Amino acid sequence: MTEPFVIRRETQIAAPRATVFAYLTDPEKILSWMGSDATTEPHPGGLYLLKGIGPRDGVARGAFREVVPVHRLAYTFGWEGGQEVPPGSSLIEIDLIERDGGTLLRMTHSGLPSEAQAAAHATGWAHYLERLTIAASGKDPGPDRGVTTKS
Repeated sequence: MTEPFVIRRETQIAAPRATVFAYLTDPEKILSWMGSDATTEPHPGGLYLLKGIGPRDGVARGAFREVVPVHRLAYTFGWEGGQEVPPGSSLIEIDLIERDGGTLLRMTHSGLPSEAQAAAHATGWAHYLERLTIAASGKDPGPDRGVTTKS
């Protein structure tokens, strides 16, 4: 069996950890930077559900595994109806570290099945972490047009 593909990203956010944590767990705040509908139950075993912004974006579903307020989140992740990355098949881990008067967000997305899926999710994470960085620092990231790929 081949080793699953992993995405690692870091971003510095000009906001305290409590603010960033809220932007990752509060459905209303999540929608300011990602998706068109969100349901979260941020406790171990609780639901993570996010509907994309366009008809092709689909619905992401998972369950929280670890919730340590203002410090760490871990939840399973996948796409409803997805054959390659079905709900619960991958794991997202986010650590929030106090740094330079703000928060360093360190994210790992593991369990992706292929190089193509890892590349697609890496593109998505680049887009959405940039939007999160803007929103959590108190600015407006503007309307989400979704992830664009360059051909």
